[in-house]
Amino acid sequence: MEIPFHRPHITDSDIDAVSNCLRNGWLTMGKKTIEFETRFSRYTGSAHAVAVNSCTAALHLALKCCGCGPGDEVIIPAVTFAATAEVVTYFGAKPVMADIEKDTHLIDVSSIEKNITGKTRAIIPVHYSGQPADMDSIMDLARSRGLTVIEDAAHALPARYRNRMIGSIGDITCFSFYATKPLTTGEGGMATTENPDWAERMRVLRLHGISSHAWQRYSVRGAWQYDVTDAGYKYNTTDISSSLGLEQLIKADRLNSLRANIAERYNSAFSSRNEFLPYSVLADRETSWHIYPLRLNIDALDIDRDDFIVELSKRKIGTSVHFIPLYRFSYYHELGYSAEEYPWSEWVFARTLSLPIYPGMTDAEVDFVINNVIDIAEGHRR
Repeated sequence: MEIPFHRPHITDSDIDAVSNCLRNGWLTMGKKTIEFETRFSRYTGSAHAVAVNSCTAALHLALKCCGCGPGDEVIIPAVTFAATAEVVTYFGAKPVMADIEKDTHLIDVSSIEKNITGKTRAIIPVHYSGQPADMDSIMDLARSRGLTVIEDAAHALPARYRNRMIGSIGDITCFSFYATKPLTTGEGGMATTENPDWAERMRVLRLHGISSHAWQRYSVRGAWQYDVTDAGYKYNTTDISSSLGLEQLIKADRLNSLRANIAERYNSAFSSRNEFLPYSVLADRETSWHIYPLRLNIDALDIDRDDFIVELSKRKIGTSVHFIPLYRFSYYHELGYSAEEYPWSEWVFARTLSLPIYPGMTDAEVDFVINNVIDIAEGHRR
């Protein structure tokens, strides 16, 4: 048996939706994208949703809306994907890394507070694995300091924090529809906000800064005349992607339930064993289970995390690591960051790998992963 780290959940309805879009003849951003935005907004409980071609684009536009500029600082977790930091550098601003919580791998609010200076413009909490960060504490802190909160929710659809959907809490929330995400359009993203002015500005900025309805200029009812009101970007999505997104959105709750069932089986198999350290999902949160973090008790094993991954690979089980801490990369290390400043980020990185978790996994495949993980652990006890 061979288990990839991820396999997209694509059904005939997804394929039919994309085929119908191709047959209709309107391929780029159009009515399907507007429909996707409307339904996504309704699903997340947000006032506005703006579709773009990646979560990175959504983060970039969000920082643009909040006025990020040269010399500003934006606080992010040290453990996240590179995109969270790189968008800050687009503005000549500095990504300031906060440490994470040991048990949840989420940004530590006390570390955020410690890193706030007179230059801080925004905070970008990342909902690691799909579990929401402590949004009430983060929002309270941000409001008291006049800061914008931009949620990196690349992992977090659907997810809830104290019975509120992620997408309706922060000033702007940014989602990813990359190939491995719980809702996929191949590539894509969405920004949600309660601020109508920011929503409209993102709509303009995503398509070269031209007036927000100019995408219709090639339709029968469109007009060739339009205005350019800002220096924008080529960040729009397509109706092909949105057609797929609409079908995926219909199934989002069911697919989340399938992921949760796999996570429950993993938890049941691993939580009582000394070789593993359970990952904590807090009682007031509901995670999307985009990632299943397996944390090794390396004091109980005679191999480290890297060797454990090699052993799983030999047994044809795909894994990943989420994430290499940003300060370990050459670019950020050269900016002066070092591992000594982030004890919990280092602790998590040394012990954590991500197991396959996707809706199409069969019971036999889940059993195969569980049995091999346990077998490797038992064969390498100290």
